[in-house]
Amino acid sequence: MLLRGSILPNIWRKLAVTIVMAIVVTLMHGALYHVKIRLTTIPFTLMGLALAIFLGFRNSASYERYWEGRRLWGSLGTASRNLLRQVYAYPQASSSDCPQEQAQLSQLRKNMAYAAIAFAHALRHQLREERWGEEIARLLPAERVHDWQRLQHPAAAILQAIGSDIGRALARGWLAAPLAQEMDRSLSQMSEALGGCERIKNTPIPFSYSVLLHRTVYVYCYLLPFGLVDSIGLLTPVVVGVVAYTFFGLDAIGDEIEEPFGFTPNDLPLTALSYGIEISAREMMGEMDIPAMPPPVDYCLQ
Repeated sequence: MLLRGSILPNIWRKLAVTIVMAIVVTLMHGALYHVKIRLTTIPFTLMGLALAIFLGFRNSASYERYWEGRRLWGSLGTASRNLLRQVYAYPQASSSDCPQEQAQLSQLRKNMAYAAIAFAHALRHQLREERWGEEIARLLPAERVHDWQRLQHPAAAILQAIGSDIGRALARGWLAAPLAQEMDRSLSQMSEALGGCERIKNTPIPFSYSVLLHRTVYVYCYLLPFGLVDSIGLLTPVVVGVVAYTFFGLDAIGDEIEEPFGFTPNDLPLTALSYGIEISAREMMGEMDIPAMPPPVDYCLQ
């Protein structure tokens, strides 16, 4: 009887209309304006089989987009940890006796690590078309936040800044060329995750494909009582309700998960994923002041 995460809150209105219509058809014995509409179960059997296959194919395509989004965020977490490990292991000061150089290298490492953390938050806001929050402002210098907030693709700008820092470490002699290539490979993996997420976000399932399925489901469920009333009588609203719940539910689930970066309970938990990357990174950095994971949102109360 759970509602959170269920598709019922999204379809209950059209499901109720379908059941009420089935009750009216049952009470009128399948007559409409004193004209008896005679339909057998044969066309509904054939149409239902084709519709089920169609819905299954569409939901498989939607779930593939959902799973690819989750895979991309998983690879982003792995690439972020690899980059952070390389940031603190590879660059070394040319002179260990120079405190100023050590301080500069330490600041460079911190900037690169915080930028890698900020990238996950920036990508989340970019995919959800949100304005930046305070979690990015506390990670980046104020001048960068001011400049990048106005960009349409701020996550790409953060990657560019990390690449510039790698180039700066290479030019200062803090980083050998082969090690810089390894760090750039981790940066490229983060860029691939960014491009994959943008491809899913900007390439929805064609609208004509979806609208055809919507119309077919509605026609099938609204005509079904006329094909059942003569054979099952008073049980018509019950059977129609079960069938309509299944078809309307599958249709709505496909709509919901084909765009996996939204706010519905069945979308990817991007907030938890991005904060998970930050928490893991800060633990690797040896920091103690680690932000807590934000509580999950109760979507049923919104």
